[in-house]
Amino acid sequence: MAVTEVAAEAAQHGAHGADIGPVVVLLAAAVIAVPIFRKAGLGSVLGYLAAGLAVGPFGLGFFHDPGSIIAVAELGVVLFLFIIGLEMQPSRLWAMRGEIFGLGLTQVALAIALLTCVGLALGFPVAASFVSGTGFVLTSTAIVMQMLGERNQMALPKGRRIISILLFEDLAIVPLLALVAFLAPGAETVTLAQRLAGIGLGLGCIAALVLAGRYLLNPMFGLLARFGGREIMTAAALLVVLGAALLMQWGGLSMAMGAFLAGVLLSESSFRHQLEADIEPFRGLLLGLFFLGVGMALDLDVIARNWALIAICVPAYMVLKMLVIYAVARLFRTGHAEALERAVLMAQGGEFAFVLYATAMQFDIISGQENATLTAIVIVSMVLTPLMIILHDRLMPKPVPSLDGVEAAEGLNARVLMIGFGRMGQIVSQPLIARGHSISIIESDPQTIRDADEFGFKIWYGDGARLDVLHAAGAGEASLILALPGDRHATTRIVELVKQEFPLVPVIARAFDREHAMELVHAGADFQLRETLESGFAIGREALMQLGDSQEEAEELMAEIRERDAQRLAMEVAGGLFAGRDLLLSNR
Repeated sequence: MAVTEVAAEAAQHGAHGADIGPVVVLLAAAVIAVPIFRKAGLGSVLGYLAAGLAVGPFGLGFFHDPGSIIAVAELGVVLFLFIIGLEMQPSRLWAMRGEIFGLGLTQVALAIALLTCVGLALGFPVAASFVSGTGFVLTSTAIVMQMLGERNQMALPKGRRIISILLFEDLAIVPLLALVAFLAPGAETVTLAQRLAGIGLGLGCIAALVLAGRYLLNPMFGLLARFGGREIMTAAALLVVLGAALLMQWGGLSMAMGAFLAGVLLSESSFRHQLEADIEPFRGLLLGLFFLGVGMALDLDVIARNWALIAICVPAYMVLKMLVIYAVARLFRTGHAEALERAVLMAQGGEFAFVLYATAMQFDIISGQENATLTAIVIVSMVLTPLMIILHDRLMPKPVPSLDGVEAAEGLNARVLMIGFGRMGQIVSQPLIARGHSISIIESDPQTIRDADEFGFKIWYGDGARLDVLHAAGAGEASLILALPGDRHATTRIVELVKQEFPLVPVIARAFDREHAMELVHAGADFQLRETLESGFAIGREALMQLGDSQEEAEELMAEIRERDAQRLAMEVAGGLFAGRDLLLSNR
């Protein structure tokens, strides 16, 4: 039986109730595809796109109208911009004004000028070439934000610069849509008064949103916090986001921009963290649905009929856009590595292109066939972006840390060799220095060395997990080696090297958890200590005293707990992780 017949039969059975079949299909596609793609190192975005293509019109055929799914799922982008706005206090946003209107304007203007030339070179009219290139200039906020989140770069300076450009592109959609209307045949019939009225309406909507955010939102959430329930707070958060988006759309502006402004206005509210927690699940689900919809919208028939044009335009648009992004980044004194990474991240067209192309089709600037082809070009570029990011990460050389002001370990001969000067190393150094023991400290992070120098510490640069560095740091002549780096694998490697090359030198090692402690014992560490053990004992002792125990009673019980933990660890070292389970006190 064909897939479409199965779907039709399922729909018939569900005629008398809610048809949850499509929802089950979408969730199943995402749940299956995304973990597989993430495990393969291809990222969640490509997983969603592949899942959408699999269940869409050109896959198993469960869905035939991906446009309706994209229309709903674009709310995920709206909610994403709201959460970004919550992180952008007005003062912080004002500080970014140079990047938004300087960096963003320069990149968008130059990219439009260059990408318009692609259509002209292929023989298309000026208006159609302009619309085609301009649509591709508007980067996919959904894809870039998802990538930044997965790479933990959203709060970094380079992430904020990308967000600034995306914000300018959101602002730019308004004049670009007006320009499309102006380029349309018969556009001269629109009077100056009508244009000014449209601009006034947009500005009025922004002013209304700012006033509401300043004088209404905080009192409203305060009232709901007192007399409403958790679900009402969630409903109110969604009402604010979607209401702001609807107001901006009514004023001819971007829904995403409305949500972002609402987030900025609530960024200094005491309810900010509650709002973020309420919105986050909806944001993630709808954003995933958006990528699924984009995958479904990849029209393989259009690609097959226009494969030559698409094969020319996709690389032409992406390469030219990358060149502009890289050149503008370098113009604004961005380093080579960051400029290249930004160019790869932002090389694709975005969801605003669909809006721009649809508007241009309504005004007869492009035909329906051209709209379908341009949409396919944008979607193909969106599909290629995660693959380009993977290639970038694998082919680009790892950044080499600057060693300015840092001295490499060479010819050291102190009594104590400390490897790693993080949180634990700083504390351990104090009693040793107080007793007058000479101590050589090596660290593999140049910035940590520079920071410690400001507090009067002399630290040498070196990777303690390398045998040549250990020799240069005087490990063979030391009376004691402290292995305290911030990486568990490096710690184990150090213990193994020292015990193999310098077996007479005792090693004290920092363990990250119980399993790592067992690993270090097997590696030959003379003493190991889990980094949270003593602080946990101290807090447990204080908790007993707060609950009524005397100091003597608390110390007596903690001594017993220490003994049980030591016995349990000894049993686990000999028999495995669960060997000492009977000694573990449980609340069951």
